[in-house]
This record gives sequence, C-alpha cells and structure tokens, in this order.
Amino acid sequence: MKYRATAALAAVAALAALTACSGSGDAAPEKTTTPAASRSAGDATRHAAGIPPEPTGQPREDLPAALRLIDGDLVVDEGKAIDNSRNQCSAINGKSPEVVWSAQQRFSTSSHEVSAAEAKQIDIAIAEFCETA
Repeated sequence: MKYRATAALAAVAALAALTACSGSGDAAPEKTTTPAASRSAGDATRHAAGIPPEPTGQPREDLPAALRLIDGDLVVDEGKAIDNSRNQCSAINGKSPEVVWSAQQRFSTSSHEVSAAEAKQIDIAIAEFCETA
C-alpha cells in the first residue's frame, strides 16, 4: 500500500511540474509547419488516396467537356463537376467494387439522378484523367 501511495504522489508531483513549466498560456503557439509543407503533405495524402491534383490548362477544359457529352446536367456547376471527378478517381484508382454506385452518388443532383449506365460512362470518361493521380 505504501508503494501505491508513493507512486500516486510521484505522478501528481510530475504532473504539477509539467503544468508549471508549460508557461502562462498568454503567448501564441508557435507555428510548426509552413504552408508549403502543409500543402505538400495534403498533396501526398490525396495522391495516396488516388485523387489527382486539380487540373489546369487543357485538362481543365477537357474534363467538363467529356462530362457534357454524357449529360449537360453533370456540369451545371463546373467546379463541383471537377471536384466530383477528382473524388471519383479515388474509387476508380482504388479499384472499388462500388465504383458505379460511387459515381451515381457523387454526380446525382436534385435535378438529375445519374443512372448506372451514365455512371459507367462517367468512369470511362474520367479514367485517363484519374491516371494523373
């Protein structure tokens, strides 16, 4: 019993010492990562998930154009269509067994429900873009 009390007292003393050394709390915490480091960490995470970087130039024009060929309602909001495509790449590149269902969920809107056939066309249309991940 004496050892338990001594151990408990030592733990409390150590905790009190650590709390006392932590500072007043008035100073702003130091920033440990730079924006570039955060950005590259985010890029690495997206790459590991099979999500390509946001397209620029000609690929940014080609992606919505390919979706419009399937159905114009898929590209009512071009930015959202590109985000949906990038996120769908995660399912495609990850060889998800639910890839068609994922496309239906991502691209359906209140005004247009994506069919299984359209979802397959979407996956084919964005497959080359997904290879850039």
